Amino acid sequence: MLSLKVFASFNPHSPGDSLANLAVSLLKEQKLRWRLLADAYESLDSVKVREIHCDGFSALLQCNSKRIISTSANVDDKSVRERKCFLCFENLPEEQQGLLYRDEFLILCNPAPIFPSHFTISTVQHTRQEIKKFIATLLSLAKELSPEFTVFYNGPRCGASAPDHMHFQASPYGLIPVERDADDVQRRILRKKESAVSFLTLRKYGRHVLLLESENQTNLEASLIKLLGIMQKIAGTTEEPMFNLLCSFQKNAWRVIIFPRHKHRPDVYFREGEARVLISPAAVDIGGLIITPVKRDYEIVDAKMIENVFAEVSVTQDVFEEIISEL
Repeated sequence: MLSLKVFASFNPHSPGDSLANLAVSLLKEQKLRWRLLADAYESLDSVKVREIHCDGFSALLQCNSKRIISTSANVDDKSVRERKCFLCFENLPEEQQGLLYRDEFLILCNPAPIFPSHFTISTVQHTRQEIKKFIATLLSLAKELSPEFTVFYNGPRCGASAPDHMHFQASPYGLIPVERDADDVQRRILRKKESAVSFLTLRKYGRHVLLLESENQTNLEASLIKLLGIMQKIAGTTEEPMFNLLCSFQKNAWRVIIFPRHKHRPDVYFREGEARVLISPAAVDIGGLIITPVKRDYEIVDAKMIENVFAEVSVTQDVFEEIISEL
């Protein structure tokens, strides 16, 4: 039963602790109750991180062996059909509990953390990974988890390890490099402003990124829905277009960071033997914190490889400009 998996419930219309505080309390309790999670966070304390200076930008490389399952996950239709959904509450580990959010989502501690606090936010009902009808939820989550957390989303074909089950993730605000870079006035280029929503790009960034900033939730939601429709049309698909997204709420305004994608994994991921490097970019990685679960990969990845990977998985300049022109 779902009730057995609920540590606490959050309703924004009822008095009580903030969602961010409840999430922190959940993590503390789960570390005490769930040995696997506690061990994962202890391991996180010793992961190696190094900065790599690329052409016009820098990236962080994190050597995190606990992420091997996610990085190397088989997400083809056949593999997904043949395994149990690990986000359905009836398949969660016995020790795992979560926060029930608006009776629709369950906020869970991620058992393979990248960050000091790392949450997976999954629908109670098993429904495919598709953001369009949950954009209002995304914006509400970002506001109600602010200022402590950022909410991020991986499309079903570009980083989601559970493409069959709708979910977001949350991390401490400011730990993904693009969040810092988005504040750099030397990088920011205002491309358009309409209906209280600003559309910006970042200069000399090695991959294409679009920022949407607004204090108006309704207008921002409408702009995001329009943007997804534009990307879908340009991609010539009836499915959700490929992209990764980060959303935060700071100083009474939302910022949505979108990376339109051309492909999921770079060619180097599929090479044989010593030539293979396990880099599988999702929102965190393309945001500038690149996860390498294999120690050898961590040691050999250099600026040129990062630049090539980002360019390969991003949309082309022509496609990016077409998206902007139709906004």
